[in-house]
Amino acid sequence: MSDTDHIRELREPEPTGAAAEPEKKPEDAKSFAWFLVKLVLIVLLFRTLVFTSFNIPSESMMPRLLVGDYLFAAKWPYGYSRYSLPFDLDVGDGRLFSTLPERGDVAIFKHPLDKSDYIKRVIGLPGDTIQMMDGVLYINGAAVPKEPVANFVLPTTAARGCGPGRARFTVRQDDGSFACSFPQFRETLPNGVSYNVLDLTTVEVDNTPSITVPEGHLLMMGDNRDNSQDSRKPAVANGWVGMVPVENLVGRASFMYFSTDGSAEWLKPWTWFTAARWSRIGQPI
Repeated sequence: MSDTDHIRELREPEPTGAAAEPEKKPEDAKSFAWFLVKLVLIVLLFRTLVFTSFNIPSESMMPRLLVGDYLFAAKWPYGYSRYSLPFDLDVGDGRLFSTLPERGDVAIFKHPLDKSDYIKRVIGLPGDTIQMMDGVLYINGAAVPKEPVANFVLPTTAARGCGPGRARFTVRQDDGSFACSFPQFRETLPNGVSYNVLDLTTVEVDNTPSITVPEGHLLMMGDNRDNSQDSRKPAVANGWVGMVPVENLVGRASFMYFSTDGSAEWLKPWTWFTAARWSRIGQPI
């Protein structure tokens, strides 16, 4: 037997192996398709039962939440209803595994009339009597302690300022930049939950009649007391929310996963990073 014949004998099995290779491709495609199906199911279960995402569109929850904050809200603490399910699935009235929020929770809910998403702080539970007198919150006849703390300082630009009628709050910082310096107060609810609020001036809803929260409803308020359309007035579409049915709860705000100051530009990719408020990312609510 020649050396050439010996080499030929060693190479003869190769075509058999090459021909068998394509037989694996249908199996690989099937496995990938099953992976995609499982991924979609996991995402749907996550959005349905665990968390939903929300971004802050207004100043009503300053100083805790700023325009440009992105957060996750946990769904399981309050149970589930058609308003907490994705794609606005109509599964009837009521809530499954319903649990009332605690005073002081920051909750996402659907507006009672137009069903748009809102975020406010839970102040009154069913049966509570709530009143505002001279900017002080009263719960069941007792004043909620409201202690002045250091001003809330928010960087801004001279052009943007601090908003209509708030030029007096604009200050120049040591580095020459501008900021808004807003009066800030610490409130402590009867259950011990504390949080900061802004109170810039006297507005109509600094004084309200005594309101008893109906059964199955909640009274919600924004932390930015002079710039929040909340339960201090009756519900109006695209505006004041009035008493919020417990059924309309979506979830409890949990933590921030991103925050941007709004200065990013699509055509300038580096601004995507400079606009991020890195110190806020990951913060609990």
